[in-house]
Formats: sequence, structure tokens, C-alpha cells
Amino acid sequence: MSTARKTGTAQETGTARDVMHSSPACVRTDETAADAARLMARHGVGALPICGKDDNKVKGMITDRDLVIKVVAEGRDAGTFPAGDLNQGEAVTVGADDSVDEALRLMSAHRIRRLPVIDQQRLVGIVAIADLAMNLPEARMGDLVETLSES
Repeated sequence: MSTARKTGTAQETGTARDVMHSSPACVRTDETAADAARLMARHGVGALPICGKDDNKVKGMITDRDLVIKVVAEGRDAGTFPAGDLNQGEAVTVGADDSVDEALRLMSAHRIRRLPVIDQQRLVGIVAIADLAMNLPEARMGDLVETLSES
């Protein structure tokens, strides 16, 4: 895949599977906030999907900010606080074979920076803003960044 920004339409760039980072780390609902922090550090990421203990289905996302605000700042014990309790409602996901344009639409509509990619209800990857920046025309990326930057 080229590192130059595309000049065509998002439709020409393929599917979420084409631009995603595959095999992402996932914190399980029965793991702790400390486990989530260690996974983030190990993988050099600031967010992780929360996956079901038994079914590996995406339940939500957890960010490093969630850990700081909802665990540390509240004086909770990260070693016992369930990561699954940091979920913020129903997970927004995109299908692996959905278009990059659909991923962009979902990220804009839900004002999210990272989008779990699923195949048959199982986590297979993550699409981040940087992934889209490499595959979308500048104008489309500008629209997404503007949407995400609005308060």
C-alpha cells in the first residue's frame, strides 16, 4: 500500500479490511483496568477494544483517558476494577468487507477516532484516523478531522 495520500474517492480505496491494523490486542470484560493499561503499554496504543470473555465479541472501547479519569482520579484500585465496567454503551463497529467510505461515515457520525473491524461478529482489526489519512482524499480527511475537533 502506498504511503502517499490518495486523490481519488474513498470508494476507490477498498474495504475496511484493506486499511485496518489486523490482530489488535483486546482486553476482556473479566480483566482489570490494570490489565488494560499493561496491554496498552505493551502494544504502544492509547485505546483497546473490550471483548467478551467467552464470545470474543466487541463490547466497547477503553482509552487511556478512561483509565485516568474513571479509575485513577476516582481513587479506584486498577488491580481490581473490571475493565468491562469502563464500557460506554453499545460498541460502534464496521464490517471487514464494508467500504472505507462506510468506516469514515461511522467515525464522523459517532465522533470516534478508532473503529473496531469485525468479521462474523469477531474482532479482526482496528481502523484509526491515521489509516484513513493514508487512503482518503485530503478533503474527506479534513471533514473527518473537523468533525472530531468540534466540541
